[in-house]
Amino acid sequence: MIFSIFSRVSVKAGDSISIPCLYGSQYTNHVKYLCYGYYWMTCSTEVTTETQSRKFSISDDKIQRIFTVTLKDLTNNDSGYYWCAVEIDKGPDVRNHFNLSVTKEPLTVFHSSSLASHEIRAFDRGNVTVRCHYRSPAEATWCRLGGSCVTNGTGVTIDASVPNVFTVTMSGLKTESSGWYQCVKGDLQMPVHVTVTKPPTTSKYYNYKSKTLCTVICKLFDLK
Repeated sequence: MIFSIFSRVSVKAGDSISIPCLYGSQYTNHVKYLCYGYYWMTCSTEVTTETQSRKFSISDDKIQRIFTVTLKDLTNNDSGYYWCAVEIDKGPDVRNHFNLSVTKEPLTVFHSSSLASHEIRAFDRGNVTVRCHYRSPAEATWCRLGGSCVTNGTGVTIDASVPNVFTVTMSGLKTESSGWYQCVKGDLQMPVHVTVTKPPTTSKYYNYKSKTLCTVICKLFDLK
C-alpha cells in the first residue's frame, strides 16, 4: 500500500508546499504520480516520476522509500483532493489522498533561513525548536512520518504553558534524526522536513555551548 499521513494541509495563495508519501519496498522501481480530483476513478494525473511539470514535481528517495510531491505557485483553484499513487502493471494502482486548502490564512511555517518554509537544516548535536500556534481546542501533537506521535520523551520536550501555543524542542540531534515530521492540531497538519548534517570545523552560525540552531514557528488555523 501507499501511505501518506497528511490528510488535511493548508497553504497561502502564491506559496508552495511539499507532501511526503511513503511506499512499500515492493514499489521501489515503480512509477509514482500525483493525481487531482475528489474521486479516484476520475482524477487527472498532474505529474509522474517520468514526466515534468512547471507547477508540480516529484522526487523519489528509493532508500527511504518516500516520494515527495511539490505543488508550486498555488491559487484558490488548486484547493481540493490530491492522490499520491504508484503504478501497478497487473492490478489497480495503489494510492492515498490528502485534502489541500489554499487560503489567505493558512497553517504556515516561518523561519529565518532562505529555505522553503517546510525545510529546516540543523547540525549534529544541535537543537531545533518548533512553535505551533493554534486556534482550535483540539489536542496538539508532534509526530514523525511513519513513526509514533510524542508528548515528552528522550530528546523531545513539549511545552504547552503558553496559551494557544505548544513548543516542541528536539535536543541532541543526530544525522538519523533527519526526516519528515508533522505538527498536528485536530485534523490539520503541517509537514516539516529536518535535515541534520555534521557541522563545519568553524562556523559563526554554530554555538557548541548552546547548540541551538534555529526556531520554526508553525501557525495552525482552524479553517472550518
